[in-house]
Amino acid sequence: MRQTITGGRQAIQRYYLYGDAHSDVELDFLHVEPIRDRSGAHDWIIRPHAHPDHVQILFIAQGGGWLRVEDREFEIPAPSLMVIPAAMVHEIRFEPGTDGHVITAAAGYVTMVSQGDTRLIEAVRHPGTYALSDTDIRADGVRDAFDWLHREFVWSAPGRKPAIMAQLLRILVALLRLRSEDAARREDAGADRDYALFSRYRELLELNFRQEKGMDFYASGLGVTPPRLNAACKVKAGRTASDMLHERLVIEAKRYLLYTEMTVAEIGHDIGFDDPAYFSRFFSRRTGEAPGAYRLSARKNRSGA
Repeated sequence: MRQTITGGRQAIQRYYLYGDAHSDVELDFLHVEPIRDRSGAHDWIIRPHAHPDHVQILFIAQGGGWLRVEDREFEIPAPSLMVIPAAMVHEIRFEPGTDGHVITAAAGYVTMVSQGDTRLIEAVRHPGTYALSDTDIRADGVRDAFDWLHREFVWSAPGRKPAIMAQLLRILVALLRLRSEDAARREDAGADRDYALFSRYRELLELNFRQEKGMDFYASGLGVTPPRLNAACKVKAGRTASDMLHERLVIEAKRYLLYTEMTVAEIGHDIGFDDPAYFSRFFSRRTGEAPGAYRLSARKNRSGA
């Protein structure tokens, strides 16, 4: 069965299977075929279309290409698993000779096979490609599940439907685990980016804290926005970028108060406060003591020690 929707100059084709203009009883729940059977016949180019109520899961054993789903593009590595959710307009350009299998499954059938596990259902609701190299999921195990599923699909042996469900469940679990590993890698990469930004901010802060008090200066120097800089500082230090600047100013002021005979006004001026009264208020607000009181108590404690 084929439906069309018109958008712009071209109609987006809606197929159960790409290029098929008729329905089939098997499509009530599942269809499995080698990628080459359909893609090879179309010069390895699958033009924009959608499957109204069916999801697709592909195993790419060899070859590759790229996938576009709505406004997102994905590289297709090999070996990998690929997911195309129901009703999403997509197109694929395979490398000629790409080898693997494609499953087209009714969304309701996937829900039934998932046995109420919402994580498995969620795994087919997001488009993506997931490389099998350098993961805990063995490519030969995934290939075995697809091969077995395809054999059961084309045979009419006893126990066929339970066997199909069992192999599809294996594939859904593999997909879920790949998505989990991918999310963990992205989280680690995000943490690494936060640490790198946090470290660069500390270096820039050390060079400029006396002269520059505005976060726009630091964020611009690091090539990020002030909110992004704050987010990295909160993740790595539990404080905002402004808090870190203020703490650095207080540390420097305390050093001068304890180890030099400079006046409070001179200390304030040295670390960038032209107004002595404003510096005193800043110091008191951050420490709970006026600069002069801190000097007396700190020196007393130091001499007593």
